[in-house]
Amino acid sequence: MNLTYLGHACFLLETSKAKILFDPFINPNSIVQEIRKSTLDKTLVSKLSVDEIECDYVLISHGHEDHVADAESILQRTGAKVVSNFEIVSWFNEKGISNNHPMNHGGSWEFDFGKIKYVSAVHSSVLPDGTYGGNPGGFIIQADGQTIYYAGDTALSYDMKLIGEEFNLDYAILPIGDNFTMGPKDASKAAKFVGCNNVIAMHYDTFGYIKVDHDKVQQLFSKNGQSVTLMSIGETKEI
Repeated sequence: MNLTYLGHACFLLETSKAKILFDPFINPNSIVQEIRKSTLDKTLVSKLSVDEIECDYVLISHGHEDHVADAESILQRTGAKVVSNFEIVSWFNEKGISNNHPMNHGGSWEFDFGKIKYVSAVHSSVLPDGTYGGNPGGFIIQADGQTIYYAGDTALSYDMKLIGEEFNLDYAILPIGDNFTMGPKDASKAAKFVGCNNVIAMHYDTFGYIKVDHDKVQQLFSKNGQSVTLMSIGETKEI
């Protein structure tokens, strides 16, 4: 499988059977805009073009604008299936996006590429127009013999220990930016709770509130016997 980081909390996971996009926030991301202006790498610019992203599924953890901003246009253009909680799916359905699959906490479903379980996240959720966004969540994805935890925006929670008891995770995609979510220290503890030493960081550096010192983050996780990857925007990692 390949994982491409598109900035903030947005990733594109390519399995053998499907392309899965998480929390699309690309066009409004000021860092992405600067990359588009300055880069000479046409491949990178293409990766960051909302009009060129292809996907089969769009997974949305919660309703905040920095997680749904580009979802509607991508869903309309690609015909991808949106997977989220009942409230968010209903909101998109009212916009004419009928290819959807609603879930709620603790539920799981077998899709054509593998299995998804919707798990708890401790955060808030409201959609850009003020509509109630339901309770935020995260996703456990099982595909191609791998198990990946995408935490969404969350605080550290004891519920994460239940994930470690149920699943043997290969990767945990965790927020590290602090202020609005876990910071690095709590994210390292979250990795311990879910029983996964391979962490991919998200939700950092986009805004002033969530800028992190990359070296200190690496040192913290290393000290705790864990590996953390802070991907560059547009970078693709084989997992």
